[in-house]
Amino acid sequence: MKNSEYQMVVCIVNAGYTEVVMDAAKSAGARGGTVIHGRGTANGEAEKIFQIVVQPDKDIIMIIVKNEIKDAVMTAVHEAAGLDTDGQGIAFSLPVDRTVGIS
Repeated sequence: MKNSEYQMVVCIVNAGYTEVVMDAAKSAGARGGTVIHGRGTANGEAEKIFQIVVQPDKDIIMIIVKNEIKDAVMTAVHEAAGLDTDGQGIAFSLPVDRTVGIS
């Protein structure tokens, strides 16, 4: 194991927008990701505050990227599937302490 030079970008979007997210991430240098299907728990109050209709079915896309392309990947994902789009997505990054199996 070695100290990591990676970040995990996590994107949560409406179900069906995984390909949009991955196309955007790949255009910024990402190589792939892992998808988990989930269900959101936002209530009607959140819909009023953000003035959007919340679709409960979600796709969670986890993408491991090198530190130096993290911002570009997050920007690309936001532009393609952010809250102002039909994907209604959010993204955040988490530091990755250590990695194995990534060359």
